[in-house]
Amino acid sequence: MFDRAALARAIAAHGPVARVVVAGVKGSAPREVGAAMLVWADHSKDGGQDGTIGGGALEFQAAQAARGMLAAGEGSRLDAIPLGPNLGQCCGGAVQVLTEVFCNVPAEAPVFARPVLHNAGPMPLAVARAQAGARRGAPVQVGLHEGWFIEAMCATKTPVWIWGAGHVGRAIVGVMAPLPDVDITWVDTDLARFPDCIPNGVRALPASEVTRAIALAPPDAHHVILTFSHALDLALCDGLLRHGFAACGLIGSATKWARFRARLAALGHSPADISRIMCPIGDPSLGKHPQAIAIGVAARMMADMAAAPALHKEVRA
Repeated sequence: MFDRAALARAIAAHGPVARVVVAGVKGSAPREVGAAMLVWADHSKDGGQDGTIGGGALEFQAAQAARGMLAAGEGSRLDAIPLGPNLGQCCGGAVQVLTEVFCNVPAEAPVFARPVLHNAGPMPLAVARAQAGARRGAPVQVGLHEGWFIEAMCATKTPVWIWGAGHVGRAIVGVMAPLPDVDITWVDTDLARFPDCIPNGVRALPASEVTRAIALAPPDAHHVILTFSHALDLALCDGLLRHGFAACGLIGSATKWARFRARLAALGHSPADISRIMCPIGDPSLGKHPQAIAIGVAARMMADMAAAPALHKEVRA
């Protein structure tokens, strides 16, 4: 998926940016067609890239080549790379890697289609059909077509709201921020409660009256509540039940949840509505370490999103 927002942020921060995308795969390969990363010239900060095409040696070589293109002022290139003979990787397959340098963000559209070979002719019929289908909401098959490369663009990301910047909140944000299909808003009572470095694409929202921020959340957001205060947790559960959500999880024990259920019922919420909040969160079999909880929460959230794609993501027409 072509992420215009990520590209715009990278260009604003670093100037011209090279985007490296897996354009084709034969046999076994580290990542699928469409996997992409952004690379900029200065790699002394943030490692000089965002995203991954996998493969270790493949990614290192592709990043080096991308920086060479940025230095030379090149526009684009398509490379065919046998993974075994060229890089000594055991995958045994081959990949085509498309590298393009962007100084500006392409215009918003359902499909980003462009010729990537010098001898590519006019837009092929398959690409034109893909564009027309995308406007009707049909899925886009990323790939090469007669010298043209097409990708879906401007996917609507799933809004995820993390309430609390403590150890578990930080772990969940750290696990989920790199995922391309989520849009994270991170809320706590004071800016000082957040880490000094906020991951790219995450909005930190300090709010002295945290519950007032509920009004800003879209009704289809996924929420995870894990503040420093049981009273604040309860107020957020109450507020979100009144506001509406796609999914909501609350950190805590079975005992905490039993008390919360009784208190939420006293506040006028029905048992069916209260049962929509998941507590405890995560996968108990993984343990109680913050990162273990984060892995369980992320896995459950991703499964929920995959089970209901029509509710959580669509291509904008």
